[in-house]
Amino acid sequence: MNAPLYAIPGATARTGAAAPEGAGTAAEPNAVRTARTVGEVLRESQVEAVFDELERDLVGLAPVKQRIRDVAALLVIDKLRLNVGLQAQAPSLHMSFTGNPGTGKTTVALRMAAILHRLGYVRKGHLVAVTRDDLVGQYIGHTAPKTKEVLKKAMGGVLFIDEAYYLYRPENERDYGQEAIEILLQVMENQRDDLVVILAGYKDRMDTFFKSNPGLSSRIAHHIDFPDYGEGELLQIAERMLAGLNYRFGAGAREAFADYLGLRLRQPHFANARSVRNALDRARLRQASRLFAEHDAVLDAEALSTISSEDIRASRVFAAAP
Repeated sequence: MNAPLYAIPGATARTGAAAPEGAGTAAEPNAVRTARTVGEVLRESQVEAVFDELERDLVGLAPVKQRIRDVAALLVIDKLRLNVGLQAQAPSLHMSFTGNPGTGKTTVALRMAAILHRLGYVRKGHLVAVTRDDLVGQYIGHTAPKTKEVLKKAMGGVLFIDEAYYLYRPENERDYGQEAIEILLQVMENQRDDLVVILAGYKDRMDTFFKSNPGLSSRIAHHIDFPDYGEGELLQIAERMLAGLNYRFGAGAREAFADYLGLRLRQPHFANARSVRNALDRARLRQASRLFAEHDAVLDAEALSTISSEDIRASRVFAAAP
């Protein structure tokens, strides 16, 4: 492993995957090595609980969830290989998450950090989410300290860079994004077993970004595409969101929201689950205004937690529909 050009304070470079406590490695020829089962590793790491959270928190996304399970399977098998004395080098797990807004990229990144920590790939398992503004400075000598400070915070966990393509602005010769990219490249290569970098953004822009930065592309081992949600999935998401806030759809309100989705999907700038959350927030405002106007009414728990069809259909989306 080459010495890093950019030293990150507090970072530790390690070679090979983290071995379970008491497990032998190739450097310990006299260590006792006992074959174990996948089930034993899963029970000890409690990683299945993270998969349960992923299923509970996210509707659909079956290909994405399967890819995350594949990564976990690789790490589990690496643990078993180390336990019987087989050499196992830590795999590169840097990732690219592509898709439209509101498709669950940040949520999956959070769960990915927890999985990597429970399986011993990273020391802490936290997620540091940043954008270009957190990494790139505005004058000479400003970018390197900013980028290294972010990397220091992320070390031992996952660094999630949203809209990563904004790091590269070739049209501006005074832009310092390329300096941040060069620092990232060094750390992604030399400390890849103590930090996982996830680059996220729109698929077409990310494809262009990688073509312009082949060094970054070559370090990304997993490209995961997040599809848009269908109407049925969006309706499930809405019901889960409401339940999490102790609300529910009243008579006819679920059908009204389904009609709303059918209309809203035809309009520009739809952001999947994010747009669903915004629509429900506005419905709650309309419900609050409706109940507030009933000065003398006794408002029980059912009234206070029910979104009516009226609260949904008062949206401007219906007024704008042909």
